Amino acid sequence: MTIQPGRPAVRALQPSLIRKLANTAMDRSDIIPLWFGEPDKPTPDFIRQAAKDAIDEGQTFYQPNLGIIELRAALAEYTNRLYETCFTAENIGVTPSGMTALAVALQCIVADSQAVVVPSPVWPNLPAAAGILGGDIIRVSIRPCAGAWTLDLEELFAACPPHTGALLVNSPNNPTGWMLEDDEQQQIIDFCRERDIWLIADEVYNRIVYDRDCAPSFADKVTDDDKYLIVNSFSKSWAMTGWRLGWLTAPASLIDTLAAVSEFNFSCIFAPTQIAGITALQEGEAFVSAARARYRATRDLVLRKFAELPRVRFPLPQATFYAFFAVDGVTDSYSFAEKLLLECGVGLAPGAAFGPQGEGYLRLCYAADLPLLERALRQLRPLLE
Repeated sequence: MTIQPGRPAVRALQPSLIRKLANTAMDRSDIIPLWFGEPDKPTPDFIRQAAKDAIDEGQTFYQPNLGIIELRAALAEYTNRLYETCFTAENIGVTPSGMTALAVALQCIVADSQAVVVPSPVWPNLPAAAGILGGDIIRVSIRPCAGAWTLDLEELFAACPPHTGALLVNSPNNPTGWMLEDDEQQQIIDFCRERDIWLIADEVYNRIVYDRDCAPSFADKVTDDDKYLIVNSFSKSWAMTGWRLGWLTAPASLIDTLAAVSEFNFSCIFAPTQIAGITALQEGEAFVSAARARYRATRDLVLRKFAELPRVRFPLPQATFYAFFAVDGVTDSYSFAEKLLLECGVGLAPGAAFGPQGEGYLRLCYAADLPLLERALRQLRPLLE
């Protein structure tokens, strides 16, 4: 007898196509793994040392639900410095990962059968987290236009039916590297106010942007009377993917609710991890700048090499460390990614993992050393040209 979960929304979940492909070859040393979204460098020494010191000091006990006050205050100060805002610790909730921040945010606001409207292609965990709660997922296409990715805001707004509970916007976007500008964000928050819709903004890649120090944020456009939750994470900016440390920025009036929901999800976060987070915020700007310069160099390498291949269409990413590209004639991205894995020895993420709008594309994470990336592109070339 096959045992099935009781909830239809959970039964309907599909496994991640990225994980499905990666699980077939993660133990092979001859594969160049560019399928996951993480830097190939370990967390900087000064951040790791801060956590070691906290462990040696015996900081191994339970902590407050929403994080130690020192980290919450440091996160508020960090946001205020970037965006000239006026947040305090009462606007911040710390979570074990950006994914948990997203899940907690959705649990606070999404009711069964409410519509959650999501620009797509998008990281599959975002719509899945809303779907688990019974949300009605409506996708609006991000499309390539004149060599860049664009979102038609009129189309986005028209796609929101009367039962819309939330707009879930990931900018800068994984996988495309598309990014909202300030005026577009203002239009979105104005629309949410008018329609009394929650805005959930995933801004995990806000420091990996190539023409400025940080991406535009909803943080400097919302007020404490708005219905908003901004998701962020230490994973990408400070190479802390395995630490699982994220945070939410929210109206102060929602903080008690976030604390209650957090208690019944994860209780609290390991203190040394939080100490490492404070150190990253206070001492990590040089690392963030150096990493951004490194990713610009690897992005430009991919751009040059793909420009030599007539079959490859690669809209330029404004941010993130992903090349989301199409190959003429490829309609089944999973099968083609599998072929690239087996015949070229390079692991890429199939575009279908990011929703129907991603089919026909592949995602390459270029947060890798230039020599390794050059080798990967050389190995991919026979099947791409």
